[in-house]
Amino acid sequence: MNPNIESLHSYPFQKLAKLKEGITPPAELNPIFLSIGEPKHAPPKFALETLKNNLAFLSNYPVTSGTPELRETAARWCEKRYKLSENQVSVDQVLSVNGTREALFSIAQAVIDHGKTTEKPVVISPNPFYQIYEGAALLANAEPYYLNCDRDNHFLPDLNSVPDDIWERCQLFYFCNPGNPTGSVAPLDYLQQLIKLSEKHDFIIASDECYSEIYFDEPPVGILEACNTLGNTEFKRCIVFQSLSKRSNLPGLRSGFVVGDKQLISSYLKYRTYHGCAMPVPSQLASIDAWNDERHVEANRKAYKEKFDKVIPILKQTFDVIKPDAAFFLWLPVPIDEETFTRELFAKQNVTVLPGSYLARDSKGQNPGKNFVRIALVAELDECIEAANRLVEFAQEHL
Repeated sequence: MNPNIESLHSYPFQKLAKLKEGITPPAELNPIFLSIGEPKHAPPKFALETLKNNLAFLSNYPVTSGTPELRETAARWCEKRYKLSENQVSVDQVLSVNGTREALFSIAQAVIDHGKTTEKPVVISPNPFYQIYEGAALLANAEPYYLNCDRDNHFLPDLNSVPDDIWERCQLFYFCNPGNPTGSVAPLDYLQQLIKLSEKHDFIIASDECYSEIYFDEPPVGILEACNTLGNTEFKRCIVFQSLSKRSNLPGLRSGFVVGDKQLISSYLKYRTYHGCAMPVPSQLASIDAWNDERHVEANRKAYKEKFDKVIPILKQTFDVIKPDAAFFLWLPVPIDEETFTRELFAKQNVTVLPGSYLARDSKGQNPGKNFVRIALVAELDECIEAANRLVEFAQEHL
């Protein structure tokens, strides 16, 4: 076996299940699960109909890159979403992927070059983070380097804190915008600085933008848009990961795309033909319909906004809660150890949240997930309101 497998941490939800072992919550309280970022809003019916009506295509092998129609749809969507020029994105700059999780993992396997440096390559990521970034780095035999994100830096990785020797060894920088779990959004000048650093030190930016369509006011700036403002119209060293899971409430469709640097995409496609990850044609056809419609996305945003508008005032009675910039998470500071908080909240109120330390690593003498829990406002509005009231009751009675 690959010895690096032994370096992998247990997944957060495995840790959570173990934490809850042996606890019987109050039977009279219905369980409310706010730990997993799995959307519960209804997916668009028209996409499901397209999927159902095209099952006959399951008799055909799909092409790895995705159909020209899907890639064309994604290219046009990117131009509109990221304020690019007409036909600036070509179909050979786009690949379909089976959800961005598999692509975020496999990109590290494809791009890490052990012949480029005599020392171990470095993969930089925010801390806390989506654990796939770390696992991808470890299994590519690279060294993860964590940039702590806290309130002092608006939960954005401090680019100025990275030593020159780390930049020189860096080959891949994972960035999540809006951030998971903090919901922070990077401004344009931050993204421009990151792009300039990638040019100076020759590393690839993997921009995870899966939450980009869940926002409150203005849409977050994406890395393609930032590239364009710098005259990097071909998005050199940059690749974006987009998904229908959060945008369209279709996590089970496993549908997304990657877009960016044409040379990078071309080599990545060659890798993927061996990886064996082509998206079934019915899924691609349903995806085309979903990407071409914004009405259901607007309704989705409105539903999340209402949850935040209702939940935050309740939590503010007891907690020092801050509304995120975007996405559907609350990164909630808690007054006691986050594992104890999570376990006791479940035991007393039958509400499940996720300890923040499960999403972070010890770095520079601290774990930035300590004394935080992540709350995913994915349940229906009434459940989210009830959960907020139970959180307040728990805190007032037991903390």
